[in-house]
Amino acid sequence: MHLAPKALLTMIRKTHSIIVLLFCAVAFSTASAQSPLQPESPIRPDSPIRPGDRIAIVGNTFADQLRIHGFLETMLLQRWPDNPVSIRNLGWGGDMLNARDRPTNFPAEEETLSAHRTDVIIACFGMGESFAGEDGVQSFQAAVDAWIKSLEGKTYNAKSQVRLVLVSPIANEPLGKLTPRHEQRDRELSAYSQAMSEVAIAAQVPFVDLYQTSRYLMDEPIGPNFTTNGIHLNSYGYWAMSHYLFRDLVRDDPAAVQPPWQILIDAADLTTQARGVDISDAARTEAGIKFRATELIAPTLPPPTSDDLPPQLHHLRDSMTIANLPPGIYELTVDDVSVVTASHDDWARGVTIDASPAHQEAEAFRRAVNDKNLQFTYSWKALNQVHIVGERKKSPSGRALPDEVIEFNQLANERDAILRNRIKRTTRNWRVTRIHL
Repeated sequence: MHLAPKALLTMIRKTHSIIVLLFCAVAFSTASAQSPLQPESPIRPDSPIRPGDRIAIVGNTFADQLRIHGFLETMLLQRWPDNPVSIRNLGWGGDMLNARDRPTNFPAEEETLSAHRTDVIIACFGMGESFAGEDGVQSFQAAVDAWIKSLEGKTYNAKSQVRLVLVSPIANEPLGKLTPRHEQRDRELSAYSQAMSEVAIAAQVPFVDLYQTSRYLMDEPIGPNFTTNGIHLNSYGYWAMSHYLFRDLVRDDPAAVQPPWQILIDAADLTTQARGVDISDAARTEAGIKFRATELIAPTLPPPTSDDLPPQLHHLRDSMTIANLPPGIYELTVDDVSVVTASHDDWARGVTIDASPAHQEAEAFRRAVNDKNLQFTYSWKALNQVHIVGERKKSPSGRALPDEVIEFNQLANERDAILRNRIKRTTRNWRVTRIHL
């Protein structure tokens, strides 16, 4: 049987709704009155990222633009509020392992790694190198091996050898005329990712395979594009890839890789089950229900798109499901802030929650992360070469550059301290009220 695209999409959505309803039925039949996710689990010593780590990100355009979007850093910072990590992004667009030129009068990478007291380096390479084609795979593999060996014995934190994490390039997204060599480029990227994986295994260095993950997501026809030109992620692409990169960086911490907030409530008997928040004081009101929710983990940052997400990414959204509400249209408010309005049928299927005060605070936190990164960028990158080697080198602004580099680095450090104090967990009042029959 052949279905038109719209009919096929409708069938998929109906199937998904049935699965959600079956899940809720099982959940309500087995749930106790309270069953929250416990946020703190033992961290094994071999976790790629650990609480309090001082992290440096190095690499190509993918690494560089992680700092612009801030999704990954926000998730890592919020993961351990009592002992947050500290991150400096040293990525540089176009960087390759053996081609990393830097301007004069700016701190060298080694100097910056030491100043940051770096515990772990996350290295993102392979995209630029892949343009050498399959003939260049062996040279790239040797370069990765040599880079790992060059860091043996380095103690930027003055107490232990720096740890490493290798991150593969993403796949090549098929975008029609924008990517005329898609199949060839994808084969090359696959080969370079495999080469990096083999070196990482031999050196016992953690490896994150974003090639396979991105290819799996890019093959899904539903949802927006991930890239602007096949290889450079857009904001939505960074949102999605950051979730998977985060998962692999904390993969030895069971609590960190649990799904986002999930709240299940039976309005008939007020039984609840929750993951990510702790539900208490559930009660009926004249027009609905109310309860208190204590945040155990940070809310999920909403995707920067209004388009439908592919099915593989539905699990990345915070949601609430309420069974057995009387017929009507219901509004969710959190601390008297309107969040979302949906029918009783929609609530029974599950409604996405990504505009609550906690989500708004998380988004503001991400903007603060991006501001901290901007200050650091001014201390790390040359944004105007004319002040360094050009005609303004001897001008007042050119002469002031070294002092400005130091000052911007101090601003980044100050922003870092502010961020550490902004990570909070809150108890809020949630209310679901019928506003129309």
